[in-house]
Amino acid sequence: MPFCSNCGSQLPEGSAFCSNCGARQGAGGSVTPTSVPVVSSEPLDYDIEGDNLQIIRVRLKPGQELIAEAGKMVYKTPSVEWQTKMTGEGIGQKLFGALKRKLTGESLFLTHFRLSGAKGEVGFAGDFPGRIQAFELGAGQAVLVQRDGFVAAEASVTLDIAFTKKIGAGLFGGEGFILQKLTGPGTAFIHGGGDFVEFTLGSGESLQIDTGCVVAFDESVSYDVQFAGGIASSIFGGEGLFLATLTGPGRAIIQTMTLSKLRRELGGGVGAKTGGGEAHGLETLTNFFGSSD
Repeated sequence: MPFCSNCGSQLPEGSAFCSNCGARQGAGGSVTPTSVPVVSSEPLDYDIEGDNLQIIRVRLKPGQELIAEAGKMVYKTPSVEWQTKMTGEGIGQKLFGALKRKLTGESLFLTHFRLSGAKGEVGFAGDFPGRIQAFELGAGQAVLVQRDGFVAAEASVTLDIAFTKKIGAGLFGGEGFILQKLTGPGTAFIHGGGDFVEFTLGSGESLQIDTGCVVAFDESVSYDVQFAGGIASSIFGGEGLFLATLTGPGRAIIQTMTLSKLRRELGGGVGAKTGGGEAHGLETLTNFFGSSD
């Protein structure tokens, strides 16, 4: 039985067009199963295991393909084939895609995983202690993610960059002007530090967050950065001069630990707490107005 070269659906012998997607078939009206594998329409079979060092365990079915950030794979069975490559068809698209990925804080390449046998499994994890969140995205549904938060997704998910629309968010937000945009259909996985707290914001409802603690939010949620309040509270309260503001409607996810905070606490260097939040507040003031050296 031949299969469609575009969607993988079974075709009657000699068909010139696919009855499922409408794509024109090659000479002879079909593509053999050995040249184009069947594309599975089954949902992704996965588990997220662990506590603060979580891992994604994905059990692939024939026709399913995953893309992952380079270096996120922890293990795989021999039946899972992998290939690291740039996204895009021509050299121009590949270079442009690599540039966009570099801007979002990711590596230049994506690793593709596909099953070559009857069954197989592959596992992915983040780079530091934290949580993993799965998104089941419908066709055209998008979520915005912190710059380095992407771990893995089904190959049907589109990865792109999203620019913050307000200059305040770009200059003073923990994520800068650029966020990652993941668009369905398909399942996507992201990683963040510490634990996750999820909010469902109503229309016009706002949430003020430490600028670095924003992990992900629906495309319908607006993102801005605003002055935190009084000078004394901002400087000596240890929370910095600015807060990120998310306004609904939509879902928002925040993280309880950022990589920069983890580095500061473990390193014991500049910015390490020596007697409360005042040290961090004075550091914020120094960084904002510049060094006197």
